[in-house]
Amino acid sequence: MFTSAIFRLKQSVFRCQQTSPDRRPGLRAPTTFVAGAAAFALACSPVVLAQDEATRSETRTWSNQVRDYAVESLSNDNALSMAAIPLNGPGIDQYINADALMSPGSIMKLVTTYAALEILGPTHHWDTDFLTDGQLTGNTLDGNFYVRFGGDPKLTLERLWSTLRELRGMGVTTINGDLILDGDYFEIAGGLPTFDDNGNNPYAPFLVKPSAVLTNLNLIHFQVRADERGTQAWSAPALSEVVIDNRVTATAEGPCPSRRGFTWEPVFHTDQRVTVRVTGELPQGCRTTAYLSLLPHEQYTASLIRSLLSEMGITLAGNNLTGTTPDDARLMLKTTSPDLVTMVRDINKWSSNVMARQLLLTIGAESRVEGEDDDRVAGIRAIYEWLENKGVSTAGMVIDNGAGLTRHGRITARQGAQILQHAWNSPFSADLMASMPLIAMDGTMARRLRNVGMDGLGRIKTGYLENVRSIAGFTRDESNTTWAVVGMVNTDPAWNGQAVLDRILYSLHHQPPVGTTLSKAEGGPEIR
Repeated sequence: MFTSAIFRLKQSVFRCQQTSPDRRPGLRAPTTFVAGAAAFALACSPVVLAQDEATRSETRTWSNQVRDYAVESLSNDNALSMAAIPLNGPGIDQYINADALMSPGSIMKLVTTYAALEILGPTHHWDTDFLTDGQLTGNTLDGNFYVRFGGDPKLTLERLWSTLRELRGMGVTTINGDLILDGDYFEIAGGLPTFDDNGNNPYAPFLVKPSAVLTNLNLIHFQVRADERGTQAWSAPALSEVVIDNRVTATAEGPCPSRRGFTWEPVFHTDQRVTVRVTGELPQGCRTTAYLSLLPHEQYTASLIRSLLSEMGITLAGNNLTGTTPDDARLMLKTTSPDLVTMVRDINKWSSNVMARQLLLTIGAESRVEGEDDDRVAGIRAIYEWLENKGVSTAGMVIDNGAGLTRHGRITARQGAQILQHAWNSPFSADLMASMPLIAMDGTMARRLRNVGMDGLGRIKTGYLENVRSIAGFTRDESNTTWAVVGMVNTDPAWNGQAVLDRILYSLHHQPPVGTTLSKAEGGPEIR
């Protein structure tokens, strides 16, 4: 059905091309969609025909067609805000409701990551230092073990293991002192804004908050596997405070079920321990997994470090504390993060909220001026100044937490498109573009616009919140002109917004607005 729908759509376009006076596609009303596949296409190209003025005045522009479809699909005249600008070839700027302040969702990450590339630099990295105020005697360290964090957005389990493993190489088997976590790198006097999530899982990975002592994204990966012995459950990392109550039953071999068929219920105890009860049925040979964030950052990180040391045969005798590293403490170990470009790719490809929020705090920490004691506020101030120096108006813009995971964030499509124009000409444009999901190929765009001739022909960041759908990035048309495009749908409900936004991308590729008789010039008519 999908193939036949596309075939009929192409036939419709061909007929339109044959009947146009100058053999160019003429303007028509949008084609009715069949089986969802044709939901991305306009029936004919928006090129304006060389007709008399009276006829031309009745001709519908590209943006008119998109707006009409959006109104019909969303039942709301103002739900769609859009801007599309050609960057390196022929085309007419297109705007729909482009100056309305809209909730952007995760496309706000493009602002944060692009700002970081230019403010911090693509080679910026984060250090995590391990120090002591004690002395080594044989295989024993007599003194405290300090971990001085630098705000690393992705200090993983693997990097911690490889770094701490060096202690064994030094011959250390015992630490007679306390484990002290130093998270003074960030200053957050005003606290962090809360996100009013209406889901039923407050422990979901996307809700993890930033912290100077963030390790392994503060997540525990739970797994259950069924075989002829029954079911086995385990977690990584294996933390002493977290116990699994496995109530999953093994059944005969069969299709592996969705993760939605299992319930993960954490039970919190007064001694700061957590029991995670998992229930469901699992056919032999299958496994199910879940990622949960269950512990405060300081408790999680201290427990993770102790767990790794224990696996290496190193005993840490003292308590878990937080504090400041003494000036005379001696460096023992260090781990340095991958560069900022690598972090930006992770943030945008997979829309990591906590990494984006961590990045905003880093911008603030590195840009802090006298009198500032909140790195989130300092980071937002630094980004506003950076944008204004480029000539981008920040009027009405609300960055909030840098990730778009907020009900308060605001930006206009015109502002977003202007930022993308500057990004296109930035020395670091290749780094930003490489971080964005490829249409129909990877990241959050992997399942969108498949089988419509656009695989890999656009780099698009997506956004998704309740009553919000959004896109922002770069896409090519059939003439290899690259367009900067920003689209946001704000309406209740926004479930059909994705189809509207995908249609914009499809239409920009297959029927771009490249007419010759209408133009957008200073003081002239603006195609909206």
